[in-house]
Amino acid sequence: MQPKSPENSRSPQHVTRRDALKTTVAAALASTASVAGLRSYEERNLVAQEAQNAQNTQNGQAAQVDGRSGATRTSFNVKPRAKLNAKVPLAKLGKDLVVSRVILGGNLIGGYAHARDLIYVSDLIKAYHTEQKCVETFMLAEECGINAFLGDWNQGQMMSNYWKWTDGKMKLISQCTDDPDVVKRTIDCGSAAVYPQGETCDRLVREGKLDRLAQIVETIRDAGLPAGLGAHRVETLQAALDFGIVPDFWMKTYHPLTYWSAQHPQEHDNVYCRRPDDTKAFMEARPEPWVAFKTLAAGAVSPQQGFRFALDGGADFLCVGMYDFQIVDDINIYTDIAANPSGARTRRALPDVDRAEYERKLEEAAEAEADA
Repeated sequence: MQPKSPENSRSPQHVTRRDALKTTVAAALASTASVAGLRSYEERNLVAQEAQNAQNTQNGQAAQVDGRSGATRTSFNVKPRAKLNAKVPLAKLGKDLVVSRVILGGNLIGGYAHARDLIYVSDLIKAYHTEQKCVETFMLAEECGINAFLGDWNQGQMMSNYWKWTDGKMKLISQCTDDPDVVKRTIDCGSAAVYPQGETCDRLVREGKLDRLAQIVETIRDAGLPAGLGAHRVETLQAALDFGIVPDFWMKTYHPLTYWSAQHPQEHDNVYCRRPDDTKAFMEARPEPWVAFKTLAAGAVSPQQGFRFALDGGADFLCVGMYDFQIVDDINIYTDIAANPSGARTRRALPDVDRAEYERKLEEAAEAEADA
């Protein structure tokens, strides 16, 4: 049951996704238009050079070198928001829970940047994600077919406000710790599914407290919710399985190790899946759904590479942290890769849920509730 939030006289009026998206798109256009007000000589010169490069390319001449790797911005050609090519497909996470193949990750909204040694980034992204921005982000995600957000009980109030203020249907998949009070709060905050978070599972296995891990999973199931297991280390999942813990779904990090900081001899919040080959092999033998997270290594891997790697490796769902301005592009990349498989995947394929039929049933249920 979704929790009720206290009345707030300053709460925005109830809006539909269509209305909110009009506001979001208008803001994006205004941001684009503001770039036209270039004042400095450097800005005018750079834009002129960009135009000359485009003309040279059209005439078959070599474009001037654009130092995009430097710290100084060398281009003011603002990219307009892409057109959505297709909504992300749906599948079942557990027996009955229908979830989009791409789940909106909660680290960015929660301020967990994984920015290596940049100490200001977490505060920056928390300042960016006002409650209004979160609502706009959820609505845009739903327009792209995303129907699930991965967060925790602390974000339950935000989700409750979203459900209250809009007609959105975003589901909350929540992670919990091993604190019994936190487990209860997580179950009671409107969650559609719950799992003990990766760091918690990794620690409980290291400490030999597998009985406590099993108890958490059973508590979640007793509440009538799908229960998952999270991990950053594949050894954690194997130990849980050997102990007899079989979750309804797995939450496991998965990304390539081809990016620069992954090769650094000292680890500092820069590697999240140390053994991707072993992770792939473990999941190969498991029939339960697998949600791969950290698929872009917290921004170190491109969506083109990270999504392909995860789908080829056998992931059924991807949990991806995205800013609002990244969502349409990322979903277009995902749907293109999913529609054009490389043939490298050897793990069984989880069947899609028919979106049209699923949405028809949602509408019928909403009408029946309104008539009751």
